[in-house]
Amino acid sequence: MRFDTEITLTGPWRAPAQMLDEQEYDGHTSVHDEETAARLGLRGAPIEGPTHFSQFDPLATAVWGDAWFERGCISSHFLNMVVGGEEVQATLTTGGDPRLARIDARKPDGTPVLTGTASIGPEHPTTELSARLASLRDPGELFIVDRLEVGMTGTSGETAVLTHDGHNGNLYPFSLAQKLTHITEPHPWYTPEGGASSPWGRAIVPIEMISVLAMKQPQSFPVRGPAVGLFVDLEIRLLAGPVFVDHTYAVTRRIVGLGQSKRTESYWVETTLIDPDTDVAVAKVLLHSGVFKASYADYPADRLAP
Repeated sequence: MRFDTEITLTGPWRAPAQMLDEQEYDGHTSVHDEETAARLGLRGAPIEGPTHFSQFDPLATAVWGDAWFERGCISSHFLNMVVGGEEVQATLTTGGDPRLARIDARKPDGTPVLTGTASIGPEHPTTELSARLASLRDPGELFIVDRLEVGMTGTSGETAVLTHDGHNGNLYPFSLAQKLTHITEPHPWYTPEGGASSPWGRAIVPIEMISVLAMKQPQSFPVRGPAVGLFVDLEIRLLAGPVFVDHTYAVTRRIVGLGQSKRTESYWVETTLIDPDTDVAVAKVLLHSGVFKASYADYPADRLAP
Protein backbone atom coordinates (compact mmCIF):
# COMPACT_ATOMS: atom_id res chain seq x y z
CA MET A 1 0.00 0.00 0.00
CA ARG A 2 1.32 3.46 -0.90
CA PHE A 3 0.25 6.58 1.02
CA ASP A 4 0.99 9.87 -0.73
CA THR A 5 -0.29 11.96 2.18
CA GLU A 6 0.28 11.71 5.90
CA ILE A 7 -1.95 9.02 7.39
CA THR A 8 -1.91 7.70 10.96
CA LEU A 9 -2.76 4.05 11.55
CA THR A 10 -3.80 3.25 15.12
CA GLY A 11 -3.83 -0.19 16.69
CA PRO A 12 -6.05 -1.55 19.45
CA TRP A 13 -5.32 -1.21 23.16
CA ARG A 14 -3.25 -4.15 24.39
CA ALA A 15 -2.01 -5.24 27.83
CA PRO A 16 1.44 -6.77 27.23
CA ALA A 17 2.59 -9.48 29.62
CA GLN A 18 5.60 -9.42 31.93
CA MET A 19 7.68 -12.54 31.25
CA LEU A 20 11.07 -11.61 32.73
CA ASP A 21 10.37 -11.64 36.45
CA GLU A 22 12.73 -14.63 36.78
CA GLN A 23 15.49 -13.19 34.59
CA GLU A 24 19.03 -13.53 35.94
CA TYR A 25 22.45 -12.37 34.78
CA ASP A 26 25.84 -12.09 36.49
CA GLY A 27 24.34 -14.13 39.34
CA HIS A 28 21.60 -11.66 40.31
CA THR A 29 18.07 -10.70 39.38
CA SER A 30 17.30 -7.96 36.85
CA VAL A 31 15.31 -4.73 36.81
CA HIS A 32 12.31 -6.86 35.74
CA ASP A 33 12.17 -8.33 39.26
CA GLU A 34 9.80 -6.43 41.60
CA GLU A 35 12.22 -6.27 44.55
CA THR A 36 15.14 -5.19 42.39
CA ALA A 37 13.03 -2.51 40.71
CA ALA A 38 11.91 -1.22 44.13
CA ARG A 39 15.51 -0.93 45.34
CA LEU A 40 16.24 1.28 42.34
CA GLY A 41 13.31 3.55 43.13
CA LEU A 42 11.13 2.37 40.24
CA ARG A 43 7.37 2.13 40.67
CA GLY A 44 7.29 -1.43 39.39
CA ALA A 45 9.11 -4.05 37.34
CA PRO A 46 9.07 -2.91 33.70
CA ILE A 47 7.96 -5.07 30.81
CA GLU A 48 10.81 -5.67 28.37
CA GLY A 49 10.78 -3.03 25.63
CA PRO A 50 10.74 -5.37 22.60
CA THR A 51 7.41 -6.77 23.81
CA HIS A 52 5.78 -3.62 22.43
CA PHE A 53 7.18 -4.18 18.94
CA SER A 54 4.53 -6.75 18.02
CA GLN A 55 1.83 -4.08 18.24
CA PHE A 56 3.44 -2.35 15.25
CA ASP A 57 3.53 -5.43 13.00
CA PRO A 58 -0.08 -5.18 11.75
CA LEU A 59 0.37 -1.45 11.11
CA ALA A 60 3.63 -1.94 9.20
CA THR A 61 2.26 -4.82 7.12
CA ALA A 62 -0.72 -2.63 6.19
CA VAL A 63 1.81 -0.26 4.61
CA TRP A 64 4.50 -2.59 3.26
CA GLY A 65 2.93 -6.04 3.15
CA ASP A 66 4.87 -9.23 3.84
CA ALA A 67 8.11 -7.44 2.92
CA TRP A 68 8.01 -6.10 6.49
CA PHE A 69 9.15 -9.54 7.71
CA GLU A 70 11.97 -9.62 5.15
CA ARG A 71 13.37 -6.06 5.05
CA GLY A 72 11.57 -4.14 7.81
CA CYS A 73 13.27 -2.08 10.49
CA ILE A 74 11.79 -0.92 13.79
CA SER A 75 13.91 1.64 15.64
CA SER A 76 12.76 2.70 19.09
CA HIS A 77 13.71 5.09 21.89
CA PHE A 78 12.02 3.98 25.12
CA LEU A 79 10.51 6.82 27.15
CA ASN A 80 8.51 5.40 30.05
CA MET A 81 8.22 1.91 31.45
CA VAL A 82 5.08 -0.21 31.35
CA VAL A 83 4.21 -2.64 34.15
CA GLY A 84 1.95 -5.66 34.05
CA GLY A 85 -1.73 -4.81 33.67
CA GLU A 86 -1.17 -1.46 31.95
CA GLU A 87 -2.53 -0.97 28.45
CA VAL A 88 -0.61 0.38 25.47
CA GLN A 89 -1.72 1.64 22.07
CA ALA A 90 0.57 1.84 19.03
CA THR A 91 0.38 4.31 16.15
CA LEU A 92 2.25 4.53 12.86
CA THR A 93 2.26 7.71 10.79
CA THR A 94 3.34 7.77 7.15
CA GLY A 95 5.04 10.79 5.62
CA GLY A 96 6.58 11.96 2.36
CA ASP A 97 9.14 9.15 2.10
CA PRO A 98 7.35 5.88 1.23
CA ARG A 99 10.13 3.94 2.95
CA LEU A 100 9.71 5.63 6.34
CA ALA A 101 7.07 6.14 9.04
CA ARG A 102 7.03 7.54 12.57
CA ILE A 103 5.94 5.21 15.38
CA ASP A 104 4.68 6.01 18.85
CA ALA A 105 3.09 4.13 21.74
CA ARG A 106 1.20 5.57 24.69
CA LYS A 107 -0.79 4.65 27.78
CA PRO A 108 -4.47 5.56 28.25
CA ASP A 109 -3.54 8.69 30.23
CA GLY A 110 -1.37 9.91 27.36
CA THR A 111 1.98 8.93 28.91
CA PRO A 112 4.38 8.16 26.03
CA VAL A 113 5.93 4.68 26.10
CA LEU A 114 8.24 4.86 23.09
CA THR A 115 8.91 6.84 19.94
CA GLY A 116 10.86 6.03 16.82
CA THR A 117 10.70 4.96 13.20
CA ALA A 118 9.59 2.05 11.07
CA SER A 119 11.12 1.67 7.65
CA ILE A 120 11.52 -0.72 4.76
CA GLY A 121 14.73 -1.65 2.97
CA PRO A 122 16.93 -2.52 1.35
CA GLU A 123 17.99 1.15 1.35
CA HIS A 124 16.70 2.48 4.65
CA PRO A 125 16.45 6.21 5.28
CA THR A 126 17.81 7.62 8.55
CA THR A 127 16.26 5.71 11.45
CA GLU A 128 15.60 6.89 15.00
CA LEU A 129 18.65 5.13 16.37
CA SER A 130 21.03 5.86 13.52
CA ALA A 131 20.34 9.55 14.19
CA ARG A 132 20.79 9.16 17.95
CA LEU A 133 24.00 7.18 17.53
CA ALA A 134 25.42 9.80 15.16
CA SER A 135 24.72 12.54 17.72
CA LEU A 136 26.66 10.93 20.59
CA ARG A 137 29.13 13.15 22.41
CA ASP A 138 32.20 12.27 24.44
CA PRO A 139 30.72 10.52 27.51
CA GLY A 140 33.39 11.80 29.89
CA GLU A 141 34.83 9.74 32.75
CA LEU A 142 33.22 6.32 33.11
CA PHE A 143 33.34 3.81 35.98
CA ILE A 144 31.19 0.87 34.82
CA VAL A 145 31.75 0.69 31.06
CA ASP A 146 35.22 2.24 31.22
CA ARG A 147 36.90 -0.88 29.85
CA LEU A 148 34.85 -0.81 26.65
CA GLU A 149 36.03 0.83 23.44
CA VAL A 150 34.20 1.63 20.24
CA GLY A 151 35.14 -1.06 17.72
CA MET A 152 35.62 -3.79 20.34
CA THR A 153 34.22 -7.11 19.11
CA GLY A 154 32.62 -10.00 20.95
CA THR A 155 33.56 -13.65 21.22
CA SER A 156 34.21 -15.28 17.85
CA GLY A 157 32.45 -18.44 16.78
CA GLU A 158 29.19 -17.71 18.62
CA THR A 159 25.98 -19.23 17.26
CA ALA A 160 22.33 -19.03 18.29
CA VAL A 161 19.10 -20.79 17.45
CA LEU A 162 15.51 -20.22 18.54
CA THR A 163 13.42 -23.38 18.72
CA HIS A 164 9.68 -23.59 19.35
CA ASP A 165 9.79 -25.37 22.70
CA GLY A 166 13.37 -24.85 23.88
CA HIS A 167 14.19 -22.75 26.95
CA ASN A 168 16.23 -19.63 26.19
CA GLY A 169 18.43 -19.51 29.27
CA ASN A 170 18.60 -17.28 32.34
CA LEU A 171 18.39 -14.07 30.33
CA TYR A 172 15.12 -15.11 28.68
CA PRO A 173 13.50 -17.74 30.92
CA PHE A 174 10.71 -18.74 28.56
CA SER A 175 10.30 -20.60 25.29
CA LEU A 176 8.90 -19.30 22.02
CA ALA A 177 5.85 -21.49 22.62
CA GLN A 178 5.28 -19.77 25.98
CA LYS A 179 5.73 -16.33 24.41
CA LEU A 180 3.13 -17.14 21.77
CA THR A 181 0.53 -17.73 24.48
CA HIS A 182 1.00 -14.11 25.61
CA ILE A 183 2.10 -12.21 22.48
CA THR A 184 -0.17 -9.23 21.80
CA GLU A 185 -0.45 -9.93 18.06
CA PRO A 186 -0.46 -13.69 17.36
CA HIS A 187 0.19 -14.90 13.84
CA PRO A 188 -0.01 -18.46 12.45
CA TRP A 189 3.34 -18.02 10.71
CA TYR A 190 5.07 -18.09 14.11
CA THR A 191 3.96 -21.69 14.77
CA PRO A 192 5.25 -24.97 13.31
CA GLU A 193 1.82 -25.78 11.85
CA GLY A 194 1.02 -22.35 10.42
CA GLY A 195 4.59 -21.68 9.32
CA ALA A 196 4.32 -24.38 6.69
CA SER A 197 1.77 -22.23 4.85
CA SER A 198 3.78 -19.01 5.16
CA PRO A 199 5.29 -17.45 2.00
CA TRP A 200 8.61 -18.99 3.04
CA GLY A 201 7.28 -22.46 3.84
CA ARG A 202 8.45 -22.48 7.46
CA ALA A 203 7.89 -20.78 10.81
CA ILE A 204 9.37 -17.31 11.28
CA VAL A 205 10.63 -15.66 14.45
CA PRO A 206 8.39 -12.80 15.63
CA ILE A 207 10.22 -9.50 15.27
CA GLU A 208 10.00 -8.88 19.02
CA MET A 209 11.82 -12.20 19.58
CA ILE A 210 14.73 -11.49 17.24
CA SER A 211 16.43 -9.62 20.07
CA VAL A 212 16.00 -12.73 22.26
CA LEU A 213 17.74 -14.82 19.62
CA ALA A 214 20.52 -12.26 19.26
CA MET A 215 21.13 -11.89 22.99
CA LYS A 216 20.19 -15.22 24.56
CA GLN A 217 23.89 -15.82 25.25
CA PRO A 218 25.40 -13.43 27.84
CA GLN A 219 27.58 -10.81 26.20
CA SER A 220 31.31 -11.15 26.74
CA PHE A 221 32.11 -7.44 26.99
CA PRO A 222 33.89 -6.39 30.22
CA VAL A 223 31.17 -4.33 31.88
CA ARG A 224 31.87 -3.93 35.59
CA GLY A 225 29.45 -5.41 38.05
CA PRO A 226 27.39 -6.78 39.52
CA ALA A 227 25.09 -3.98 38.40
CA VAL A 228 21.54 -3.70 37.07
CA GLY A 229 20.81 -2.61 33.50
CA LEU A 230 17.91 -1.76 31.23
CA PHE A 231 17.17 -1.17 27.55
CA VAL A 232 17.33 2.50 26.53
CA ASP A 233 17.06 2.11 22.75
CA LEU A 234 16.57 -0.86 20.45
CA GLU A 235 16.56 -1.29 16.68
CA ILE A 236 15.81 -4.53 14.87
CA ARG A 237 16.67 -4.38 11.17
CA LEU A 238 15.93 -7.23 8.77
CA LEU A 239 18.36 -7.36 5.87
CA ALA A 240 17.52 -10.62 4.12
CA GLY A 241 14.81 -12.10 6.30
CA PRO A 242 12.76 -13.53 7.67
CA VAL A 243 14.62 -14.97 10.62
CA PHE A 244 13.52 -18.61 10.90
CA VAL A 245 12.64 -20.80 13.85
CA ASP A 246 14.90 -23.87 14.24
CA HIS A 247 17.67 -22.34 12.11
CA THR A 248 21.14 -21.80 13.57
CA TYR A 249 22.75 -18.41 12.93
CA ALA A 250 26.29 -17.22 13.37
CA VAL A 251 26.45 -14.22 15.71
CA THR A 252 28.92 -11.32 15.66
CA ARG A 253 28.97 -8.32 18.00
CA ARG A 254 30.78 -5.00 18.23
CA ILE A 255 30.65 -1.91 20.40
CA VAL A 256 29.53 1.11 18.36
CA GLY A 257 29.01 3.76 21.04
CA LEU A 258 29.40 4.77 24.70
CA GLY A 259 27.48 7.29 26.79
CA GLN A 260 26.11 8.30 30.14
CA SER A 261 23.23 10.19 31.78
CA LYS A 262 22.62 11.32 35.35
CA ARG A 263 21.53 7.86 36.47
CA THR A 264 23.20 5.48 34.01
CA GLU A 265 26.31 4.67 32.05
CA SER A 266 25.57 3.05 28.72
CA TYR A 267 26.94 1.24 25.71
CA TRP A 268 25.70 0.48 22.20
CA VAL A 269 26.14 -3.02 20.77
CA GLU A 270 25.45 -3.98 17.16
CA THR A 271 24.73 -7.71 16.82
CA THR A 272 24.57 -9.33 13.39
CA LEU A 273 22.85 -12.63 12.63
CA ILE A 274 24.45 -14.43 9.69
CA ASP A 275 23.08 -17.46 7.88
CA PRO A 276 26.08 -19.85 7.88
CA ASP A 277 24.66 -21.72 4.89
CA THR A 278 24.93 -18.66 2.64
CA ASP A 279 27.21 -16.34 4.66
CA VAL A 280 24.53 -13.66 4.23
CA ALA A 281 23.76 -11.21 7.04
CA VAL A 282 20.06 -11.73 7.75
CA ALA A 283 19.41 -9.20 10.53
CA LYS A 284 21.07 -6.63 12.75
CA VAL A 285 20.10 -5.75 16.31
CA LEU A 286 21.31 -2.41 17.68
CA LEU A 287 20.91 -2.27 21.46
CA HIS A 288 21.66 0.72 23.67
CA SER A 289 21.97 -0.69 27.20
CA GLY A 290 22.02 1.50 30.29
CA VAL A 291 23.49 0.42 33.65
CA PHE A 292 22.21 2.09 36.82
CA LYS A 293 25.10 3.82 38.54
CA ALA A 294 23.49 3.38 41.95
CA SER A 295 23.29 -0.39 41.43
CA TYR A 296 27.10 -0.73 41.24
CA ALA A 297 28.57 -0.97 44.74
CA ASP A 298 31.92 0.58 43.77
CA TYR A 299 30.50 3.62 42.01
CA PRO A 300 32.05 6.82 43.46
CA ALA A 301 29.46 8.29 45.82
CA ASP A 302 30.26 11.85 44.80
CA ARG A 303 29.37 11.01 41.17
CA LEU A 304 25.85 9.75 41.93
CA ALA A 305 22.93 12.00 41.08
CA PRO A 306 20.97 13.18 44.15
